[in-house]
Amino acid sequence: MNEAAKTLNPDYKETLAELLLQLADDDFLFAYRGSEWLGLAPHIEEDVASSSISQDSMGHAAMFYNLLEELGMGKANDLAHARPANDRKNSILVERVNGPGNYLEDAQYDWAYAVVRNYFYVQAKKVKMDSLKQSTYGPLAEVAVKVNMELYYHLLHWKTWFVQLLSTTEEAKKRMLQAIDKVMDDFGDVFSQGAHGKQIMEFGLMEEESVLNKKWAAALAPVMESLGLEVPENASSKIQDGRNGEHTEELHKALLTLGEVYNIDPVAPW
Repeated sequence: MNEAAKTLNPDYKETLAELLLQLADDDFLFAYRGSEWLGLAPHIEEDVASSSISQDSMGHAAMFYNLLEELGMGKANDLAHARPANDRKNSILVERVNGPGNYLEDAQYDWAYAVVRNYFYVQAKKVKMDSLKQSTYGPLAEVAVKVNMELYYHLLHWKTWFVQLLSTTEEAKKRMLQAIDKVMDDFGDVFSQGAHGKQIMEFGLMEEESVLNKKWAAALAPVMESLGLEVPENASSKIQDGRNGEHTEELHKALLTLGEVYNIDPVAPW
């Protein structure tokens, strides 16, 4: 634990840790699902580009886990690899599989779903980072500035794919519209702050959920309108809330893979 963390109000520290876990776990699972496209993306240039984005996202997760370690919440590697599914705070959206099959055997992944999920998630992440730049916790605000610099390119990449696929063939548009519906079925807890939402806002750590959601919709609106579409409604009441430890079996399976090597010897230097 660093010296600054020792002076934090206990309630403030608990709320901050909750928010950091949400941010870290989101990017950890998002990066993993992105990495599963390695060798399976539509073409080799996309293989390189999307893998780079996944690598950046895992780096962002590491920064948030490191902030938790500085708060005295445990080792960053343990927080990333050794916590059970019911202790995770990520949104349902990022834990969902890319499609039927297994990465190493008979993968039948859905690129339309990947594009929509990635575009909508990265836009939501951009809204959050913009808010976090004004956070009352200085180290978090500093990390948000660093993350934000890379998000410009991530967002441009997925926005380009999103517009292109919705502007080509009828088959592509049909698949994209189906993907939008599927993504939005799980989007309700992306802006949720769980049981600590009120405290996160009151302590000035990040803006409240409804404000962030409105900013996300406003950012999407010009793109959707240019395609003759409406911004999809975020129906948060329809889904479970990953921020409160409510997850799917898909997360359990993902964590077995993500922690497989680390948990063989957790005390080994990495």
